[in-house]
Amino acid sequence: MHAHNDRDQFAPTRPPGRLRAVALAVLVHAALIGALTWGVNWKTSADQPAIEAEIWSPLPQQAAPAAVAPPPPPVPVPQPAPPPPPAPAPPPPPPPPPPPPPKAAAAPSEADIAIEREKKRLEQEKKERQLQAERDRKERERKEQAEQDKKERQQKEKAQREKEQQQQREKERREQQEKQDKLEKQQAEKERQEQLQKKQAEDKRKAEEKRKADAAEAKRLEAQRQENIRRMQGMAGATGGETATGNAQRSSGPSGSYGGKVAAKVRPNIVYPDAISDNLNTQVEVRASPDGTIVGIRITKSSGNKSWDDAVVRALEKTDTLPRDVDGRVPSSLSIGFRPKD
Repeated sequence: MHAHNDRDQFAPTRPPGRLRAVALAVLVHAALIGALTWGVNWKTSADQPAIEAEIWSPLPQQAAPAAVAPPPPPVPVPQPAPPPPPAPAPPPPPPPPPPPPPKAAAAPSEADIAIEREKKRLEQEKKERQLQAERDRKERERKEQAEQDKKERQQKEKAQREKEQQQQREKERREQQEKQDKLEKQQAEKERQEQLQKKQAEDKRKAEEKRKADAAEAKRLEAQRQENIRRMQGMAGATGGETATGNAQRSSGPSGSYGGKVAAKVRPNIVYPDAISDNLNTQVEVRASPDGTIVGIRITKSSGNKSWDDAVVRALEKTDTLPRDVDGRVPSSLSIGFRPKD
């Protein structure tokens, strides 16, 4: 079983004999410092240059010519003496001494080699640490980027879910609204159909009433037409005098017993359960066609009791036809009085 190794697997391998190399490097550095100190002192004592000084003007100036002696007073000589030659210019200052030649590089010692190796090792460790730090930084950035991408992906998924939920709610709302509109439309259509059916029934009822009214009016007009025809036929063979004002063929009226016949036929149809007095008398004008069909009923004199008057009219309507007289004819119009005990 292998022992647990706490050393970082990415750390550089330690070189063997590190303590010994460090001690050797310290000794070599101490020796090097001593040698440099001795060399500096020796150079100072051995190469002291001679002392010399130079004076320089702050601005370049041209040297003045040498002083010339004034000429002697003129003497009576044939020729003057020539002037002396000018003094020579001072020599230029000597050039500075050349710098000493550089020393030849000494051969590297073992200490220098060890120091150089230690520097390279330290630089290598530094580079490796920098590389490791760069790898760690990149790993952290990669993890942070992955975490950021994960958060963004989760946010996008959450936003997408919320959007889908909103769309689903909107869809359900539209469907509910459409269903409600459909129900309202169906209800309105049902009400319209009911109103239409009611209107059709009302129109049908009115049409039926109109048809009945038209039929009754047509029947009345036909009876009147037939009556007019009979009157015209009667007038063609009338036997009345010149002063007669009737429109029958001959002067005639119902027989004395005709009123009893009409009363006997109408009385069974009178329905009046209430108790009434005996002195009631309702006068009614009845018009009939030649075949006896009653075509008109009109109360000419009321009895003062509307219930009795209505009972008489209903009885005549129920009777429908009048009996024929002894001559076989039916009077076209007659007035009949009805009493309760008749």
